[in-house]
Formats: sequence, C-alpha cells, structure tokens
Amino acid sequence: MRHSFVVPTVLAGAVFLSACAQKNAEDTVERAFQDVNVVDETNLTDVMLTVADPNEAVAYFTRSVGEDPDRLEFQRGLAVSLVRAKRYTEAAAAYTKVIKMEGATQSDTVDYADALIRSGDWAKAEKILDTVPPTFETFKRYRLEAMVADSNKEWTKSDSFYETAVGLTTRPAGIMNNWGYSKLTRGDYKAAERLFGDAIRQDPSLFTAKNNLVLARAAQRNYALPVVPMDQTERAQLLHTMALSAVKQGDVETGKTLLRDAIETHPQHFEAAVRALNALDNSNG
Repeated sequence: MRHSFVVPTVLAGAVFLSACAQKNAEDTVERAFQDVNVVDETNLTDVMLTVADPNEAVAYFTRSVGEDPDRLEFQRGLAVSLVRAKRYTEAAAAYTKVIKMEGATQSDTVDYADALIRSGDWAKAEKILDTVPPTFETFKRYRLEAMVADSNKEWTKSDSFYETAVGLTTRPAGIMNNWGYSKLTRGDYKAAERLFGDAIRQDPSLFTAKNNLVLARAAQRNYALPVVPMDQTERAQLLHTMALSAVKQGDVETGKTLLRDAIETHPQHFEAAVRALNALDNSNG
C-alpha cells in the first residue's frame, strides 16, 4: 500500500515540475519576443526619424500615438517628423504635449522653440528659451538665442550668442554664415565679409556663404569676384548676384557688364541673367 501511495505522488510531482518547466520556457520565449519587438520598434523609430519620407514618418508616429498616447518616444517622434515635413505650426502644437510629459528634457524645450521660430512665432519662442536654464549649453540653444536676438536687433547679445554657438560645434560653417548675414543686415560689411570667408574655409561647398560674400563685397562697391573655390556654374551665379547688387546701387553699366560675363561663363543657357540684361537694355532704350 505504501508503494502504491508513493508512485502517484512522484508522478504528480513530475507532472507539476514538467508544467512549471513548460511555463518557464514559455515565459522565456515570450520575453525574448518582447525584446525582439522592442529592438525592431526602436530601429523602425530611428529609421522614421532619419531616412524615411517625412510625411510617411508623420503617418507612422500619428498611428503610434493613437495606440499609445502616453509614450514619450512616439509623441517626440511625431513632433520631430512634423518639423521634417515642414508642418511647423502642427509641430509646435505637438511639442506642447512633449514638454509636459514625464521624461521630457531641456532638449525638447529647445526643439519646441525651434518649431515656434519656424512657424513665425518669435515672441513665444523667446519666452520658451527663457525657461531653459543657463547651465544647459548646446549649439542649437545658442543658435536659436542668436536668431531671436537678431530679430530684436539686440546686436550685442546676438554677437555673444553666435560666438558661443561657434565654440560648441565641430562644423561651424553654417553658424558663421548666419552670423555674417546678421552683420550684413546691420551694414557692417567688413565684418560680414570676414565671417563669410571663415565659413567658406570651414566648408568650401557652402554656396550660400559664397553668394553672401559677394553681396558683402558688392555693398562696398567691390565688384571683383572673391578668390574662393567655385565651379563654372557657381561663378556664373555669383557674377549674376554681383550684377544685380551693382544695379541696385546705381552702377548700371557695371551691372550690365557683369551680366554679360555671367551669360558667357555659364555652361548652359542662363535665363535669369538674359532676362535681367534685356530688361536693362530695354529700359535704357
């Protein structure tokens, strides 16, 4: 009788252990799949934020937010994607949600200010930037601060912020170009010329800085092209810019000569320069 009692007990224990082992195995598999899903989801989020079509990314994050509205990663992704899609007013509205969520950072606040500036709400952007503590020092923060100071014509602040921003990036060409344009709008042409030259030395492919450099020189009635790297098409475009600047300052004959040079230099038909030259010739006729 004793043996007949022990055997069923042992069997029951074995069945119990087997069930536990099976459950543990199932839990392990489930956790593994969850981990895989998290990795896949993270990779997809990264793709959507970088290389995906901006409007596709907006659609993806809109769906994700609808499924899980309390997830910061999705709300932030939606806001970033709206900026990439140039839907700035919507992006600013999205950031109002992001910055109120648990886990939001000062970077989110700066990005909110960026969206506000892009949507044209400079006053609100300034107020938002004022909430960022001075200890939070990033390139983007000071670039935006400089832009706001420019909009308020607070030139001393502007110069200080631009200088700080330049020191916080390893690729300063863009911010040097912006700083130069700020100087150009103030009429400080020499300083603008120097900054545009610095920007081009940092990034010889930055055509905007080359064009701005020509504007700064032409504002001083210096109509010689600067010695900077340029291909034939760029040379023609810079001659065109210089010509229009000359005409604007009343140096019409110089402008016409520069337009002819631009037309001859361009490797293809330069319609804009031809139209400008014809307009000048007809107005004189």
